[in-house]
Amino acid sequence: MSATDMLLPLSAAETPSRQQKSVNKIVWSIAGSDSGGGAGIQADLATIQDLNCHACTVITTLTAQNSVNVNLVEAVSEAMLFAQLDSLLSDMPPDAIKIGLIANQQQVNQLAQWLSASIVKANRYVPIILDPVMVASSGNLLNQHVVDFSPLRGVVSVITPNQSELIALARAFKSDARNQASSQAGNHAEVNHQADPQINIKDEFTSITPAITSSNEALTLANMVFMAQQVSRYLGCHVVAKGGDAAWQADRAMDVYVCQHVEGGSAEHNDSVFVLSSQRVDTANNHGSGCTLSSAMACFLAQDFVLHDAVVLAKAYVTSGLKQSIKVASGPGYLARTGWPTSLELMPHIVPLIVRDSANRLLNDASFEQQISQSMRQKKQYQFSKLSTPLEVYPVVANISMLEMLLGAGCKTLQLRLKPEISCCDKGIAFEDEQQKAQWIEQQVFNAIQLSRKFNAQLFINDHWQLALKYGAFGVHLGQEDALSADLAALAENNIALGLSSHSYFEILLATQVNPSYIALGHIFATTTKNMPSTPQGLTKLAKYTSLLKHHFPTVAIGGIDSQNLKDIAVTGVDDVAVVRAITQAREPVEAYKSLNKQWQTLKSLSVIADSKGLNNSTTSTEPYQEAL
Repeated sequence: MSATDMLLPLSAAETPSRQQKSVNKIVWSIAGSDSGGGAGIQADLATIQDLNCHACTVITTLTAQNSVNVNLVEAVSEAMLFAQLDSLLSDMPPDAIKIGLIANQQQVNQLAQWLSASIVKANRYVPIILDPVMVASSGNLLNQHVVDFSPLRGVVSVITPNQSELIALARAFKSDARNQASSQAGNHAEVNHQADPQINIKDEFTSITPAITSSNEALTLANMVFMAQQVSRYLGCHVVAKGGDAAWQADRAMDVYVCQHVEGGSAEHNDSVFVLSSQRVDTANNHGSGCTLSSAMACFLAQDFVLHDAVVLAKAYVTSGLKQSIKVASGPGYLARTGWPTSLELMPHIVPLIVRDSANRLLNDASFEQQISQSMRQKKQYQFSKLSTPLEVYPVVANISMLEMLLGAGCKTLQLRLKPEISCCDKGIAFEDEQQKAQWIEQQVFNAIQLSRKFNAQLFINDHWQLALKYGAFGVHLGQEDALSADLAALAENNIALGLSSHSYFEILLATQVNPSYIALGHIFATTTKNMPSTPQGLTKLAKYTSLLKHHFPTVAIGGIDSQNLKDIAVTGVDDVAVVRAITQAREPVEAYKSLNKQWQTLKSLSVIADSKGLNNSTTSTEPYQEAL
């Protein structure tokens, strides 16, 4: 087989014509028309197209506005609203929906009814992002009356209010909850209320601390967190509360992200509060930033990224647009459309926020600020040992005998992932008690570290960081959950290398914040070695992840990798590959390792040729390599 043949992922007979364009995901924008072109439908169209989706529009409102004034706002008729929705649904059903300006309460009710009947009750999940637009960037009121969004409870997936909108929503929902509580008390209808799990009136909206503010100047981070949580619980959805220019933000642009259960996300990130912090961009050209954020989120969700990813990618996209924003007329200018976020520097810093103390009382601003400050400092604090040599083909083994065989075959980097319930002969190991099991694990780790020293190899111990620290292992590999409880400072101080697993952009960013020795990206293909909450990431996502981390951190792909798909993996630009079953379950594990490693070395050599010719290897296409040859 020639080197060129090795790079082809599929035979010509197996591969669809490369002249045939892939079908874009369809994103609907249900919003108002901005005649000035900077926000609303116009901003959504530009964003959706820029992020490789096809835009469909349902216009709710016509506005006559420019960069300084809104002169007239006019709602479309009920017939036109429904005609647009029905026409699109019959031929171009959505993969995601963004809702922007809704003209009045009647439209809210109409949309809620239609979406509930036609989308929510359908057989497939469609994420719906609500940007509760109330005021234009010029300061003009777009909704002539206070709009009650409660009919959209159970319909929208995410709501993205700015400060003013968050305050209005929280106050309106608090008032509504009090009215419901009063009505229930009068009708002795507590049983009916308890049937709705999204509303806990007694605990959530009649509580007196902290007070909901009525002005942006008085808004604090603690109040913002509290209100975002209330809105999330009341509407039964996730919330991205945009901080804007709040006084407490200083030189940072910080948003509050309140999530419930996120499908495909890690369990440790469910039902959590995060602060997403980016460097503030000093520009007045921010017209349409809220519209852009919500429509970008819809695009990322439509392309099968988990919600956590959609949120951080959308924030990075807006930051990039602000950095390259455009001044068009007398008022605020518009965001640039800069394509898929590929710069790690533009990505937000993620702060998982501890919101309540042990007595379930909301913590104060000082505590929140301390958590943010500590999180921002940790990347400089942790300095883990660097890799001595590239990982190359990186076997992950479950027992000492396999470890010793591969070390003897010249393998210089391995990971020991112990499974006490399975021995090398695939027979269960019976332990009398947990103490005996712990002793067995410790002996295995000790033996493995001694062997790695004998062969001068880089051995990473999976999970058992205390034992790795005790016996001086070269490195430790941790999952995201285990990294939360591990003493990372002790590992760094003892010059132990750290590998971290990741399954999404969100987890990649959390990994980069502790400055690890390498980041594992997976699982790429379906695997039976572990039960995973996430779906296989695939080659397209892998290419995007490696492009983001290139020149920052060594990367290794893991999950279902074997000789048949190794060439596809190489095209993504990932540095190295971790392999489990293709070696450990092979009839001749040593020969399987040698063959895979030789194949990988050839592929990497061709990658260097492609890089030297300035060819882009951040896609899953093989053309750059063929051109290099």
